[in-house]
Amino acid sequence: MKVFSIKELANSYISDLKSKGLTVGLVPTMGALHEGHLSLIENAKKNNDVVVVSIFVNPTQFNNPEDLEKYPRTLDEDLEKLKNVNCDIVFTPNADEMYDKNEVAELFDFDGLDKEMEGKFRDNHFNGVGTVVKKLFNILKPNNAYFGEKDYQQLQIINKLVSITKQPVNIIGCAIDREDDGLARSSRNMRLTTEHRNSAAFIYKTITEAKEMINSSSPKEIEEWVNNQFKSHHNLVLEYFTIADESNLKSVTALDQNKKYRAFIAVFAGEIRLIDNIAL
Repeated sequence: MKVFSIKELANSYISDLKSKGLTVGLVPTMGALHEGHLSLIENAKKNNDVVVVSIFVNPTQFNNPEDLEKYPRTLDEDLEKLKNVNCDIVFTPNADEMYDKNEVAELFDFDGLDKEMEGKFRDNHFNGVGTVVKKLFNILKPNNAYFGEKDYQQLQIINKLVSITKQPVNIIGCAIDREDDGLARSSRNMRLTTEHRNSAAFIYKTITEAKEMINSSSPKEIEEWVNNQFKSHHNLVLEYFTIADESNLKSVTALDQNKKYRAFIAVFAGEIRLIDNIAL
């Protein structure tokens, strides 16, 4: 397993592999790797000659400096996990390597995708995501890049980014990897207290029940029901729940049989913010 922290070295090594006709799959991460990340890597390994994992906690996508500071950093453990799944290349730059001095997030026109849901609570977050992903694509030159559907809004925005920038990369969304009790795997889960971790399974339970209501209730009725479920749960605080069109992420009040919809949710378990979604 090759590990690079300098972008020029990573770029040169990968360019040489591609010149030999090898295909490259990229799994971008912020580290604190878990089974969800490893499932993305397994998907990448099936369809590419070489798999690259990037580990970089990207400062431009954090609105809260405290959240950035507390984000788990477990590089040694991450590298051990990557060795165990036979990852080929790991790119581990620091902020100075990825950003010039005083550089800020690039501004993109995501056609409103960034204004819905997460965008209402995390100003400029998706410009930060777009900036770092564009940089990673330029450095690592992947044929295919793999993103989990837990961050479904991010997945749609990455698709839009590729369209805007005309990057020669295929974006592949992978199903949400879940714990045995349904909680979507996330690096943030390791920061949950035991009590909040036990309570967090309620999130998936609730959106699963919401899905079952879709043929008998309107989106508004389902949203009201979900709100009431969380009002009676003392350990969890609902930030938002919405039913949205998968293509444009806009909340809907009625359903069209010819369109695809998802339910999206964000919940605070103590200080830890958890998101999830489910196809309807």
